[in-house]
Amino acid sequence: MSQLENVNLIKQANVYFDGKVTSRTAILQDGTKKTLGIMLPGEYEFSTALKEEMEILSGKLEYKLSGQEWETIEGSGVFYVPANDKFQLKIHAVTDYCCSYIKE
Repeated sequence: MSQLENVNLIKQANVYFDGKVTSRTAILQDGTKKTLGIMLPGEYEFSTALKEEMEILSGKLEYKLSGQEWETIEGSGVFYVPANDKFQLKIHAVTDYCCSYIKE
């Protein structure tokens, strides 16, 4: 989906890694939480509480899930991160993303 409708938007930005990764939180009517953001070139590691769907809208990056090999996305793509886990990112070009938090 290219746009989110009927959402509550949290105005306060989520800022990580000295501003190199930022996002805004949107809450859908059914309670689903999504963050929409930008990642600047660099290397990052994130932890998860819930399962996450990382939808890359544009950019170039490598990602590594626990116990797996590095994978590359150039342009757009999607990857999933299990709950209570970590993942690593190598961002090679400004990357636009939408992260969906999945309650199982």
